Amino acid sequence: MPKSRGRRTPARDAVTRLEQLRNIGPALAADLRRVGVRVPRDLPGQDPYALYEALCADTGQRHDPCVLDVFISAVRFMEGAPARPWWHYTAERKRRLHTSGTTRRLP
Repeated sequence: MPKSRGRRTPARDAVTRLEQLRNIGPALAADLRRVGVRVPRDLPGQDPYALYEALCADTGQRHDPCVLDVFISAVRFMEGAPARPWWHYTAERKRRLHTSGTTRRLP
């Protein structure tokens, strides 16, 4: 059986801090707190695209689109999906932004 890389994500019901989530370190936890997500249980039902837009508006800058992928991964995990690396959601992000007719290109 292959060894997993990096830290293991605790069971969903045992996660109490944002930094315990896969893909979330101190900087991204701070970004989530900046947009009102204080603890992992705040994530279910959130729109990760809206969280990303709120972060960009609050900071006055466009953030790397990988930040959006991380937000998607965190929301999906807390809603019941397996813990996956952020890049698993890159194709979803690109499809959604393409099909939504978004003309603004993310950096």
